[in-house]
This record gives sequence, structure tokens and C-alpha cells, in this order.
Amino acid sequence: MNTLSASQYNKRLKPYVGAGVKHATELGNRGPLKLGDGNKLAPDILNAFRKTGFYVFEGLIEAGEIGYLQADIKSLLERAPVDNGAIKDRLGRSAFGQEFARPVYSMIRPLSDPWGGTDKLNGRHPTQMTQPTPEVATDSKNVFLMSGMCQIMESGLRLYGHPQLLAIAASINGDDFVPFNDAIFVKEPGIGGSVAWHQDGVTHWESADWDESIHGFNFQVQLYDTSAQSCLWVIPGSHKLGKIDIEQLVADNGSELLPNAVPLHARAGDVTIVNRQALHGSFANTSSDQRISLTFGFHRRKSVLGARGSLSEVSETYYDETRIDERSQVIGVAIDAREQFYPSEKRFSYQPMNGREHELRCTSENWQKIIRDYNLKDLAI
Repeated sequence: MNTLSASQYNKRLKPYVGAGVKHATELGNRGPLKLGDGNKLAPDILNAFRKTGFYVFEGLIEAGEIGYLQADIKSLLERAPVDNGAIKDRLGRSAFGQEFARPVYSMIRPLSDPWGGTDKLNGRHPTQMTQPTPEVATDSKNVFLMSGMCQIMESGLRLYGHPQLLAIAASINGDDFVPFNDAIFVKEPGIGGSVAWHQDGVTHWESADWDESIHGFNFQVQLYDTSAQSCLWVIPGSHKLGKIDIEQLVADNGSELLPNAVPLHARAGDVTIVNRQALHGSFANTSSDQRISLTFGFHRRKSVLGARGSLSEVSETYYDETRIDERSQVIGVAIDAREQFYPSEKRFSYQPMNGREHELRCTSENWQKIIRDYNLKDLAI
């Protein structure tokens, strides 16, 4: 049982955070986006990402767009249920999102670790983070995660079609890249929960074709400035090591404060990208920062085609060309939604949907046909 108060936990983290920040500044894997020939990532950025397993693109999302995203998130948080499965919000109104097939909200106790040491998500979080005691005792639950970004917020659908983000995906995973899933991580000041150390990949660890990029990557679009205490932490180069015995690693270290880890601290509008095989996690948010990270990933097509479901998708699910096409259509609709809202911006040309632009317009009909409950067709590996 954890008996540390939030303030005691802050004191314990302070030297670790300082060392992590110093290490992070020495890696050379953060800066503005640079696209070169063929709308592809500059070689120095691609090499830094491949070496460390992550990169921080500074100032990639413009302030105006961040404002739209913040406004939509504010509304979603205000309309959250009081608990998992509840139908009312804290003001007694009908909670948002009850019409969707998958729950929008995941609610947790303040400063808790809901996945660590459990068999949830294929048991990929084998150890539990410290769960400090909040400074103010409460029985209330707070939002930990929101799902279905493209259907619960118009700004989220437009972000999914962002031409520079999609250009990064094509640079890393090929022009025929395919989507993974999306989630919005919420770490409110003083109460946000932790995510235990883990590697995201599940399917291909024993594959004869295994390589360091076979499980794809995730973007995280940061809506607020985040410090080293509230942000995601990664162990550089760990994506090259195969499946790591995390439980033994933490046991040998004596705590979850793993050596050589670095924080992905960022400012509003920065976008972090993390290889899904990298060992990463985040600590309980006892800081005064609000961290909202819009998280969505992409795969190489060959990693998904012929694979079976994992994580939130049942293992009986088979990813054939039809399933991949149905989920990938969301990208086409998102590109059109963005073009309608930002007509002066050059739209991204997504190779698998070329020639189908008229079919994939962002219309009310396509919202019902393609966007509504699209996350039932996620491509998790």
C-alpha cells in the first residue's frame, strides 16, 4: 500500500526529474519539423527518431488550432460522467457520449494507476506505479482517458487529417501506412493518474520479420505546456531491445524510477512521436500542470495485413484488406473535413485513398457511415 502524500512524492521525484531533463537536452531529438524532397522528413530528424525511439516536434500545431482543440476538450470534461458506466455528469445532466458503442470516458481515483500490475491490455503493464495520497481527500473520480477523438470533437477529426502529421507518418511507415487507434490522455493538476512502464506492441515480438519499427508509432499532440513531472517518460534506444522483462527491470532497480529515462516535456502545440516498442510510462501528476495529450498512431501496412487483433480488439479479429480499408477511410474523411475548414492549406494526398476523394467527403452521410463508431474497427497489434 502506498503511503506517500502528494507533497512527499514531489520531493522524492525532484532529483530524478532534474537528472532526466539534463539527459533529455543532450539527445538532439527535438526541434521544428523539416520536410524535404517528396514531402518526406529531413534525414537528420529521421535518424534521430530511429536512434532514440522518439522525437519532439516543437510548435507544429498552430495556436489557433490548439484553441479549437482546447475548447472541445473543455466541453467534453464538463460533460463527463461521475463514474464509469454512469449516465449523469456531476451537475446531474445526461453525460456525453452514451450513444456510442464504446464508452467515451475512463474514470479513475485521483493519482491512481489503473493498469499497472493487472491483466488489462494484454497484461503489458506488469508493475504498478506509486499511487500517492491526494492533498485533499475525495471520493470523486476524475477523467483518465477519452476515446473516439474523431467522433467526439470536430477539431479532433480535422487534426487527424493534418497534412504535416500525415507526411511524418508516410515518411516513417511508407506511403501506404494505415491507422492504429486514438485516445486522449487527461492528467489534471494534482489528481491525474499514472501509466505504468510498458511497451505498446503485442503481436510481433516473436515474428521472424521482427524489427525495431514493426509495431508502429504514436503521435501525442500536446494542448498545454507540460513539465517533466506531468509528461511521458521514455528510455532512449529501448525500442531496439525486443520484448523487455519490465517486472525484473523494476525489481532490480528497487523502484519505478528507472535509470536513463528522459521526459518528453513540451509546450502547447508541440507534437511528440514515440516508437510503440520503446519502454515508456508516466508518473502520477502531483504537479500544477494540466496535461492533455491527443494520442493517435500509425502502422506499416505489412505489419497489419494478415495479423489478428490485440489490446482492445479480440484475437479472433482478422485484419484483411477490407478491414484495413474500412478503418483507413477515416483518414480520407478527416482530410476532407480539414480542407473544408482550412481551404487555403494544401491537403495531404493519402495514397490508399487516391481517386476516392469524392466518395470520402466529410458529409453527414459519411459521418454516420464511416466516422460513427469507427473505433470498433481499430487496427491494434
